[in-house]
Order: sequence, then structure tokens, then C-alpha cells
Amino acid sequence: MTQDREGLSDPKAMRALAHPARLMILNRLQVEGSATATEVAEIAGITPSAASYHLRMLAKYGFVEDAPPRGDGRERLWRGVDKPLSVGVRPDDQPDVRAAKVLLIAAFRKDANEEADRALAQSDLEPEEWRDVTLFSRHRLRVNAEELARLSREIEELLEPYVARNRSERDAPEGARLVEAQVNLFPAAARVVPGLPTEDHGARPVPD
Repeated sequence: MTQDREGLSDPKAMRALAHPARLMILNRLQVEGSATATEVAEIAGITPSAASYHLRMLAKYGFVEDAPPRGDGRERLWRGVDKPLSVGVRPDDQPDVRAAKVLLIAAFRKDANEEADRALAQSDLEPEEWRDVTLFSRHRLRVNAEELARLSREIEELLEPYVARNRSERDAPEGARLVEAQVNLFPAAARVVPGLPTEDHGARPVPD
């Protein structure tokens, strides 16, 4: 997990995390609490031995750790390290650090997009009360860097009381369930303008 506000910077740790199965395992441990290799293997769709390997790699770079045992303590339990996870590209990043950051951000975005796609595909199956409060939105803002930084902090502060790793099922009100909040704040990059085509290949004339 991240040690400070600056986010992850170790390229080996970021490359280790940028693996679909490890992201699923880490998310499972952070949201639902401690689990065995067999339990996280089911979530990731891999064998328990493969899950054990991924857990050891996550532990090597400080993302997970041993959890207190259950019952007779025969099974090894793992839990996510309780620290926020963030990564951001900086102008002074060394090439290997930047490449690792881009790889990890792309893995985050892919996982997030798949989560949203699943929700959209199953939206018709949701009860009306949940359909009514589901939101997929996109906004173009006009702000300076200071305003964007303030907006980011305000969004984090607004979400913090509801974050699943800080709010157990026992603490949440009746009817609460896991909900995904995806926030992206970034300067809009200029699009490449393709220009007008020189010929209308295969285009049919529009009748008068």
C-alpha cells in the first residue's frame, strides 16, 4: 500500500501489483476482510497454489500480510494492509518508474471499466430503488490546478465515511451493499483531428 500522499513509486512493486488476479485478490481482502488462499482463489478463478504464490508476491511488496488465525489455526489467513493505494505520474519520474506507473494505472482502469460494464449489463436485474440511484455520468469542468486539487480533496472527504474497508456490515445501515464509486480527474488532452476525408469511398449519395 502507499506509504504517503505521493503514492507508489517502486517499479518492482507496481509491476507486481499490475496483474489481474492480484488486483482481484487485494480487492477481496480489503473489502471483505481476511481469507485463505483457497477462498481468494475462487474469486480470481485460479488454483489455490497459484493464489498462494500471488499472495506471497503481494506480501513481499507490502500489500498484504498475515492475519490472525481462525479456530485451530491450521489454515494461513491473509489480510490487506490498511493503507490507501494510489499512483500518479510525475514529471521527474525515471523512465522505469514512469513505465511501471503507466502499466499499473492501465491495469486499474481496465479493472474499473470491467466493473462498470458488468453493472451496466446487469442493470435491468436490479430492484427499482437501486436502478433509480445508479449513476453513470461524465462532466467537462473549467478549473485551474488549485481548484482541481481542492475538488479532489473534497471528493475524497465526501466518500471517506462510506469506504467499505472502514465501514463494516455491522456499522452500515440495513439494506447496505457494496457500491462502486469511480472518480477520474485529469486535464483533458487534445484530440488528434483527423480532418475531412479526400474521397467518400463506398458512400452512397443521399437522395434529394
